[in-house]
Amino acid sequence: SGVFRSDFLYKFDMDPTAMDDLIENLDRDLTFAIEVEGGKKMENIENYEEKKQEIIAQLLVLRAAPKREENPAIYHLDVAAMYPNIILTNRLQPPAMVTPQTCASCDFYHQDMQCRREMEWKWRGEAFPAQRSEINQITGQIKADSESFEAHPEDIRKRVKSYCQTVYKRTHDTKTELRTAYICQRENSFYIDTVKSFRDRRYEYKGLTKMWSGKLKEAEKEENAGAAKDAKSFVVLYESLQLAHKCILNSFYGYVMRRGARWFSMEMAGVVTHKGGDIIRVARKLVERIGIPLELDTDGIWCCLPQSFPDGIEFKLKGEKKPFVVSYPCSMLNAQTHHDCINPQYHTLVNEEKQEYTVHSECSILFELDGPYKAMILPASQEEGKMLKKRYAVFNFDGSLAELKGFELKRRGELQLIKVFQERVFKRFLDGENLEECYQSVADVANHWLDVLDNKGVDLEDEELVALISESSNMSKTMEEYEGRKSMAITTAKRIAEFLGADMIANKGLNCTYIVSRTPEGAPVTERAIPVEIFKADKETQEALLRKWCNSSSMIDTSLDVRTILDWQYYKDRLGKAIQKIVTIPAAMQLVKNPVERVPHPDWLLRQVRERLDPMKQKNIAQFFATTEKPADMAMDMEGTMPRNVPASATVVRHKGFGKKGRQVIAEVVTQPLPPLEEGTKVIKLGREMEAEGTTMYSDFDNWHAYMKVLWSNQGVERKKRRLEDNDPAGDGSLRKMRKTGGGPGGLTGFFQSV
Repeated sequence: SGVFRSDFLYKFDMDPTAMDDLIENLDRDLTFAIEVEGGKKMENIENYEEKKQEIIAQLLVLRAAPKREENPAIYHLDVAAMYPNIILTNRLQPPAMVTPQTCASCDFYHQDMQCRREMEWKWRGEAFPAQRSEINQITGQIKADSESFEAHPEDIRKRVKSYCQTVYKRTHDTKTELRTAYICQRENSFYIDTVKSFRDRRYEYKGLTKMWSGKLKEAEKEENAGAAKDAKSFVVLYESLQLAHKCILNSFYGYVMRRGARWFSMEMAGVVTHKGGDIIRVARKLVERIGIPLELDTDGIWCCLPQSFPDGIEFKLKGEKKPFVVSYPCSMLNAQTHHDCINPQYHTLVNEEKQEYTVHSECSILFELDGPYKAMILPASQEEGKMLKKRYAVFNFDGSLAELKGFELKRRGELQLIKVFQERVFKRFLDGENLEECYQSVADVANHWLDVLDNKGVDLEDEELVALISESSNMSKTMEEYEGRKSMAITTAKRIAEFLGADMIANKGLNCTYIVSRTPEGAPVTERAIPVEIFKADKETQEALLRKWCNSSSMIDTSLDVRTILDWQYYKDRLGKAIQKIVTIPAAMQLVKNPVERVPHPDWLLRQVRERLDPMKQKNIAQFFATTEKPADMAMDMEGTMPRNVPASATVVRHKGFGKKGRQVIAEVVTQPLPPLEEGTKVIKLGREMEAEGTTMYSDFDNWHAYMKVLWSNQGVERKKRRLEDNDPAGDGSLRKMRKTGGGPGGLTGFFQSV
């Protein structure tokens, strides 16, 4: 969280090995960008080697100084139509989700078939922590207590839930399993053909939107009002069409997750989300090694890269004046994604009568790069260890707001005071020459609205004050459906009925606009909501109802003033929380002094700041050592042999049994490679020598196995000998003799021997 601007200096801690990996894959990445993304031919590139060496030089500079402080470039890397393209790439369809039994009965089934694609997905379920025996005992108790000696499933569920809460201190355990789904690549392509047509049409509308946006800019430069008006109309039209197609495309994925739907398939939905998560995780790992990830989205990632990182490579094409521009950060992700997600089993029907298919590779999952941007503002959570998702503000270099997501400013019914504060504070993040000056400018806006609440809106008219501090909520149901519930909107609706009549709340859809009163003191805030319509009534009605609702007969003596009714502390707390999220907590995270001292930091934040600024803080041991791969474990079966069908690996089974809180963990099976036997080794068993010259487990398994049995036997004898010698302090072999006779002089065997 915090403020990230392209004109401020930030510290980058990059991984030098990441630069080595990028240099190693540079040819792959650039070739993919030119041939696959750009549709050009490598032989038409005139300055490929020159640009390649420039990129290598830039990466070597970054590798030489991985810890640096420089201006960032703020990018948004997102996958274009992620879920539809995952569906199209892997030919995912609800009727195409099959089982091995289904494939076995298929006419196309054979040992080397390629029409069944296997993909992983994660299944998650909830179960009671109680064991089966406990549930059976509870079921028996319910049957014994009932007159008909029957146990209803709902009664069993309620009793088991209560039992688990009492005994296990929780009502359910969440279990996650990695499963494999099987996708038929020969299934009728109606579903994917429909998805593809909507996707291509959306791409067409996006291209037209971009084209007319360019024409709009040209018309504005030429000051042609008529052309600008026409271009703006087409921009609105095509932008609306592409958004409509985007909603329809997303519904193709959402529909298969809806229980009861005609094409419901949880397996397909799980495969889509699991593959999408893998793509974003790979992108995040790469960004963490070369920059700063700011915000993760479902289909993209916001990040800061050093401005010295290569980007915007211009390749000269033979016979063309305009260069071909490649965005290197986007191309390196696309090449890796194409390598990880390509489907080499894609089947296309070419002859329906003979059922002939062509098989080719398919991958339409590609990243798009937006940016760079001038600034990005990320709010912080008020709770320790939590992050606010999908909340950020992004600004272009001209100062315009490029994107705003998740803030109260875009929501209906929120407190108007918070909306006005956010509307005026965001642009202040572009002020200042450094972080301290930026936060000080933002603090001026926060202090202004705190002053408005401190002086109780003395400079505002009553109507302006009510509009500023009022909230609204729509009643989506009738009052009878809200029976037994409590909320500010319900209290407001009841008081509107009392004021304007019961007919006002007879139907659903009532808009309730209210303020919060400070009385009755000690009452919950849900019972202190007052409808703003009361302030439009005549004086007698106002006094009568306000005295009743506020439970005070002396509150209004001579004049009716909304300032005497309001709970000012409630509004200060609401504004203070908004200031903490946007201003004070992000400032502390970036080690800037609290710019709004009237809004104190929470205790956990003060502790974190002290720990980060502590000069005597002990460093983590991981900073001094690098992680390496663990050596492969040697493992055999009980007889010391290995399966002949897997000669180059051994299976290690670690039985985990039952873990914490009674959760059963399935045995983990790990396959690890075995090193070959060294040549020229001799071992002796009972005075006999065995030659192992030129024998390995790969070349001659029988001779290798005979040799290993001798070796293991000798090793066992040596271990036993060393163990006995280590436990014999006298050194005369008395302990060994004692163990051979079965006991010492004081034992039963020693007693009979002495006799």
